[in-house]
Amino acid sequence: MRTRQSGQRGPADHERRDQIIAAAIEHFGHYGYKKTTIADLADAIGLSKAYIYKFFESKKAIGEAICALQHDRMRVDLQTIIDDGKSASDRMRRIFHALARNTVALFSHERKLHDIVYSAVEEEWASAKHFTDALRDMVEQLIREGRDGGEFERKTPADETCNAIMLVLQSIYHPLLLEHHMDTLDDDAVTLANLVLRSLAL
Repeated sequence: MRTRQSGQRGPADHERRDQIIAAAIEHFGHYGYKKTTIADLADAIGLSKAYIYKFFESKKAIGEAICALQHDRMRVDLQTIIDDGKSASDRMRRIFHALARNTVALFSHERKLHDIVYSAVEEEWASAKHFTDALRDMVEQLIREGRDGGEFERKTPADETCNAIMLVLQSIYHPLLLEHHMDTLDDDAVTLANLVLRSLAL
């Protein structure tokens, strides 16, 4: 069962909802989020605007649903790394790599959809905050496990360490910062991961 996002109406599982989201992904991907209207989506699906409003209270609510799908894919990818049982250092390094890989894929191949994520962060949508909170939880888990396993230093307060790593990670996944170094993002992720792991080591 899907979780209903902010601004969504009616049942979370519904064929028409999926149809609206699919049409929105196509239109946002082609024309961009800001240039697409509810009327455009209604025409594409052959529905009235009033009918779309039975499922979503605004275009932003549709954008939230799409953004949540994108973030869910990234979160699943990252959670797989967290759960695989390897060393905390190995998993931390792979979190950096996975974030860079997901970001490059979204930015390069689905640029207009990346614009939705940009809007989500810029306007502080709930979906973006949920992803950031989930990422922070993963970082905190790795720090804790790395300290418990004798891989990471214990002198720095855990909150301070976590905050610093989250600030570093922003340069890899935060859409407001990416255009400055998209061509070097993979290499940058390696450099930053190595720096963070050296700072965490005993």
